[in-house]
Amino acid sequence: MSESAISLNTELIKSSASALAAAIAHREISSREVTDAHLDRIEQVDEQVHAFLHVDAEGARAQADAVDAKVAAGDELPPLAGVPVGLKDVFTQRGIPTTAGSRILEGWRPPYDATVTTKLKGSGAVILGKTNMDEFAMGSSTEHSGYGPTRNPWDLDRIPGGSGGGSAAALAAFEAPLTVGTDTGGSIRQPASVTGTVGTKPTYGSVSRFGLIALASSLDQGGPCGRNVADTALLHQALAGHDERDSTSWAGEYPDVVAAAAKRDVKGMKIGLVKELSGEGYQAGVSQRFDEAVKVLTDLGAEVVEVSCPHFDYALAAYYLILPSEASSNLARFDGMRFGLREGDDGNHTVEQVMGLTRDAGFGDEAKRRIILGTYALSSGYYDAYYGQAQKVRTLIAQDFAAAFDQVDVLVSPTAPTTAFKLGEKLDDPVAMYLNDVATIPVNLAGNCAMSLPIGLAPEDGLPVGLQIMAPSFADDRLYNVGGAVESALVDSWGHDLISEVPAL
Repeated sequence: MSESAISLNTELIKSSASALAAAIAHREISSREVTDAHLDRIEQVDEQVHAFLHVDAEGARAQADAVDAKVAAGDELPPLAGVPVGLKDVFTQRGIPTTAGSRILEGWRPPYDATVTTKLKGSGAVILGKTNMDEFAMGSSTEHSGYGPTRNPWDLDRIPGGSGGGSAAALAAFEAPLTVGTDTGGSIRQPASVTGTVGTKPTYGSVSRFGLIALASSLDQGGPCGRNVADTALLHQALAGHDERDSTSWAGEYPDVVAAAAKRDVKGMKIGLVKELSGEGYQAGVSQRFDEAVKVLTDLGAEVVEVSCPHFDYALAAYYLILPSEASSNLARFDGMRFGLREGDDGNHTVEQVMGLTRDAGFGDEAKRRIILGTYALSSGYYDAYYGQAQKVRTLIAQDFAAAFDQVDVLVSPTAPTTAFKLGEKLDDPVAMYLNDVATIPVNLAGNCAMSLPIGLAPEDGLPVGLQIMAPSFADDRLYNVGGAVESALVDSWGHDLISEVPAL
């Protein structure tokens, strides 16, 4: 490859999604060139990062050529026309391997597209392939993938967060300008925090779950991931909308998050600091960067007040009863009878034995752990004591949010209590691993929306720190207004985007 080609590829992979879309629309560059640059980047670095489980190079180039044909014909282009996107491997894509990071679905090719996949195609995005994830989205580090861990581009010996570590790492490694993730207890926001990227958990019901392989149906929510707030808003707007095929889909009006990201005006807004999401257990550098971000908000004219949400202290315990219970029910379908892996089908085993052998071989340790816990919590004599009580706590957490939003416009906290930890550091201590989601879980239990955006590097280790912004249900636009304001002020003070500091791979 010539020096000029290398220079062009470097410029393309580091460009924002909005800049790429504009350049393609104005015929300054072709979608095929943009797509090839990102496919080249994946080939160059993904052996080290392992952000992708499957790369559909042929399909991506065909999608790019179709966009270029529309440009040549002078057709009106959709908002993401020609922009490459990575898709978390929990969304079905017709004819493309979809495993949810699990060996039990190895080789399965769905006969239909998820609504999110359909919306990506309708928006003109070029789907590069499927990103790595913890098995069935069970994890906080992407070390529980059935196909090996993803690594953090900031330090290849550290985790990229989970369960959507592949989607976040692909952004930080410049393998894709946009990716799609899912957030059940923080699986978009926590990876965004530890990789220095942006991720939004939309209001529950605002992005269709049709074709999303379920972990916990009352908690799962697809959402956008990007390298800046404006790009993330662009993808969010493309994904959101009512879907008749999803019974939980919102049929009301959706806010204009793209306009909100451009507004960047927090003057006169009331910002609530959540008392229960700070202090003990938070890394000193995380707290320092968070305090600096809060000062940015006050400097921009916002009023900052402390808010107490007392039942947040019980969120982690409630979550780890509700999620396993729903997971044990949802994962019962993976039994070797319908699709995917089948073990012991040699004529020497009964149907029950085949099902047992398949589930034993196909599920990893974390999936088995949560299935067993959930089955126990739902069993006769324990349902009311565990699952029922956890649902009552969930209601109290929702009431805490409602009371807080009566006082303030948004709530803020650190996204994660620490920066990225080393691979293998917490594998033998599941409870320590679960604690990484302590600040993100309340939002999923209540169903409202939240965003994580980078606010600097922790002085102890030089790794990214994230700010979490939380807003009421269907006030997703507030996330982008506040997030855009903070991002703009910080980038102005730094003189560059934080993502530009990612070490070269």
